[in-house]
Amino acid sequence: MLDRAGTSRHGSDGGACKVSGGGKALGKVEVRLKWDPSPLGETPRHLDIIAATYSADDPYGRPVYVVHYESRSPDGTITMTRHSETGMGFGFVEVMVLEFDRLAPVYGRVVVGVAIHQDGGPRTFGDMSNAGVVVVQRYEQLLADDFAQVADATATTVAEFTRAPSGAWEMREMIRGFDSDPVLFCAEMGSPQH
Repeated sequence: MLDRAGTSRHGSDGGACKVSGGGKALGKVEVRLKWDPSPLGETPRHLDIIAATYSADDPYGRPVYVVHYESRSPDGTITMTRHSETGMGFGFVEVMVLEFDRLAPVYGRVVVGVAIHQDGGPRTFGDMSNAGVVVVQRYEQLLADDFAQVADATATTVAEFTRAPSGAWEMREMIRGFDSDPVLFCAEMGSPQH
């Protein structure tokens, strides 16, 4: 994993703590991703939103399931509603919807991140132009980031969602850079911070 300065490190915490808006429980949340397409002649730039869901009994263990552009959650509570393999440059071109008000009580933690496909050779967030991610609930923006603090990373977590003892879901900003490909990132993105 990479810290904000780009130094390789496992478990750094690159994000300030930000809890979801006004103490309100989270319901349906959208994660939206944008980036500009590759310059003419270059391999397409392909980024993906990824969500890893963890059990309430083992919130830092192996994910129970992972959702990305080729998969959805077994119960349909986490889905990709828009997907792009090129960026297109028309605003937010990839969208994931998470319905926390419908997520079963057996799940206690969800980590959402973004990974860059490495098909055309090594690429980092610093190589991307006009890239950004937002997390919104209805008309309220809960988080916005442009990946500048993880410019040397090939993948990054964005937000951590946890179920409080009351059963309500809360969000914490969690910008943590990784230097792994999308497959390895899926396995390590929920690792505990040191």
